[in-house]
Amino acid sequence: MPRKFKVILTWDNDAQVYVVTVPALPGCLTQGKDREEALERVQEAITGHIEALKLIGQPIPQGDVEFAEVQVSVS
Repeated sequence: MPRKFKVILTWDNDAQVYVVTVPALPGCLTQGKDREEALERVQEAITGHIEALKLIGQPIPQGDVEFAEVQVSVS
């Protein structure tokens, strides 16, 4: 059964890569030299993460995350 996961892409200036994290799966992250590669790799990372959870008898998280934007004043 296909599932969708929200991911966060962050550009790392030092390493010159996109770092991708999956908030619904703590510890699931990867990177890629460009956005496309990073998104391809995160699909593999998610699949592997879920397979590992099954292997060790841990539940697969059913919920996902919700994102919101907040505004603050910076002086």
